This record gives sequence, structure tokens and C-alpha cells, in this order.
Amino acid sequence: MSEQSKQSGTNAGGGPQPEPIRFFGTTWIGHDGGYGLRRAGVAAGALAAAVAGCLVLRFAYQGLAIADVGGFVNALVVVMFAICSAVAFRKTWEGFTRRPTGSATEDSLRSLKAIGFVGSLLAYFFRSLTEAPGEKLRREEYETARSQYEKRRGVRTGNPAARKGKGGKSKRK
Repeated sequence: MSEQSKQSGTNAGGGPQPEPIRFFGTTWIGHDGGYGLRRAGVAAGALAAAVAGCLVLRFAYQGLAIADVGGFVNALVVVMFAICSAVAFRKTWEGFTRRPTGSATEDSLRSLKAIGFVGSLLAYFFRSLTEAPGEKLRREEYETARSQYEKRRGVRTGNPAARKGKGGKSKRK
């Protein structure tokens, strides 16, 4: 497959191809190939990872308590993780419905999303309860690409000789 056809999501002979989703491949199209089990597995895995992350954060908080750094620092750490998790949840959730713009703002939020990894995992868990994360976005893009392909293909069908006048020249008004 050529580089251009990879970018546009088409192949040489069959039109646009669906974009695979992590952990699901292209099973999201027809909800086949163990799609339901994969969704359940992804949801359980994301929830288990979020719980494990919370346990790690609790150990870190206990380390601060043992170090006796003070109530202000303890409160600051809790608020910081809560805010970062909320931002990470929102940005991850938005990523399921629209493509990232690649702007400097997106890049600057990458560290906040890393700190608030629990929020990202929870967003992944909640989205997996209803669909494969990112399925709606990819389905809309795929259906748009299919309809555009069919429209372009429909314009080209027919006998090209029928559109030409005498002597092989095209008719012009």
C-alpha cells in the first residue's frame, strides 16, 4: 500500500479501509471477532489499572505523612492530583470524539495527563462500557470516506465514449 493511500485510508482497488482501534483492530465495524469480550476486557483492565494507580498514589501520600511535611503540602498534593486527573479525564474523553489538533496547547497538557493518569484510565473504562474507545469518531470518518469514495466512483462510471462527440473530441458549449 502506498504512503498516500495509508494516509487517506484507501487501498488501490477496494476503496477506503477502516482504521484499526487499539485492542479491537477492525472488529468495531461489525462488532464481530470477540468484540464484546474485548470491550469487557478493556473495561476491566482499565478499571484494574486505575485501582492500582490509586493504591500507588495512596502509598505516596502515606510517605508524605510519614515525612511529616505538613498539612499544606498534603492538601496541595491531593488538590494537584485531583485537578490533573480531572483535566486528563476531560481531554481523554474529548479525544474519543474528535482528532487532536496537534497544537502547542495539546503538547503542553501532555504532562498534566501523565500526572492525572487515573483520570485517563477512568475515561477509558467508562467509554468501554458503551463502545470501543474512539469507535464513534472512526465510524463517522469511515462512513464519510465511503460515501465520498462511492460518489467519486459513481461519477466515473459509464461509457466514456458516449460523452465524446464526432471525431473523438469532447462536446463543449
